[in-house]
Amino acid sequence: MNDFTFFSPTRFVFGRGVCDRTGAELAALGHVRALVVYGQGSVVRTGTLERVLASLDAAGVAHDELGGARPNPSVAHVREGVAAARSFGADVILAVGGGSAIDTAKAISLGVPHAGDVWDLFAKKAAPVAEGKPAVACVLTIPAAGSEASDSCVISNDELCLKRGLSTDLNRPELAVMDPELTFTLPAYQTAAGVTDMCAHIMERYFSSYGPVPVTDNIACGLVRSLMEEAPRALADPKDYDARANIMWAGMLAHNGLAGLGRNAKPNARAGGWESHALEHELSAHDATITHGAGLAVVFPAWMRYVWRANPERFLSFGRDVFGIEPVDPEADAVDVTPEQAVADAVTATIDELQEFFVSMGMPRTLGELGVTAEQIPALLGTLEQNKGREIGDLMRLSLDDVRAIYESAL
Repeated sequence: MNDFTFFSPTRFVFGRGVCDRTGAELAALGHVRALVVYGQGSVVRTGTLERVLASLDAAGVAHDELGGARPNPSVAHVREGVAAARSFGADVILAVGGGSAIDTAKAISLGVPHAGDVWDLFAKKAAPVAEGKPAVACVLTIPAAGSEASDSCVISNDELCLKRGLSTDLNRPELAVMDPELTFTLPAYQTAAGVTDMCAHIMERYFSSYGPVPVTDNIACGLVRSLMEEAPRALADPKDYDARANIMWAGMLAHNGLAGLGRNAKPNARAGGWESHALEHELSAHDATITHGAGLAVVFPAWMRYVWRANPERFLSFGRDVFGIEPVDPEADAVDVTPEQAVADAVTATIDELQEFFVSMGMPRTLGELGVTAEQIPALLGTLEQNKGREIGDLMRLSLDDVRAIYESAL
């Protein structure tokens, strides 16, 4: 197990009806002025925003509102939020929604004390600062991104066709209000895409170049198994409280860092190379209508099929601990295959099982189903190079030619 530093300061308020306590929780933390950030209408239609605002009023927390956060949140909207937060004098940015609203809130918070354009922070031209930065809090309505407790924030710049992340402990929310009942109205596609994103957050950490870390690896595989058990229940009965609650809590655990501790190369680094996220971010940066989890459902298995020979044991352990798949023993099982072929068959079966799980939830199998064509690949590679350079990856270093092959294999 490698050395690590783990910081998770978020206060979690979890359970039925807890969104009505949002104002009281913020007031108890000393907040008096909240900029409420939300998306494109679902929290209005379901009455969730009204409940949250009523709780703020009851607790004496003044508020201003900024709607319009979109999937793959835009820096243009963040800039509006920075101006609004400064004008209102907000001491907390409260997101009501899923990862897009929360990442918008995080970026606004980082931008408030920054003297220049907030995109400077994502372009790594400037470093975020704590002084003068409003806190971040959230009422989670879409379990998926894990942004309610993570150190990460991802924002798109439509003018540049770039999607960039910024990881810093300054991003970690001070408060996360998590009411599983708020997820009863989620469409099946959004539920499935969210579960896929959670699995990807876990697997990005699991498939790193560092060897086994038994405690962490068992946490990771246990979370994936739990998601595979709970997702079909939630899809069959959207009001299954226990299924929704387990998915919501697993989504937070998938991305707060716990599932990668000890696998990190440096004490303050995130475990894994995050190759599949890098490849998917290019897809949704070029086409904001592509749902992040849906893109991952295609890219992650394609990446696995391309790189598994770099570390077969990682894939065999995942297959064994998640799916109960073991390579056949040519001698004991009296089968006419080589040991090498037995390993390849077991790994292939593991990847097939994972992809079939995604597809069984309604996720796409190919990039073509998302409208991506071979003609778009050069543009994807161009912006990937701007974002990550000419090589990416940890388990296996990938050149741009490797990335091209992965995209092509997924078409």
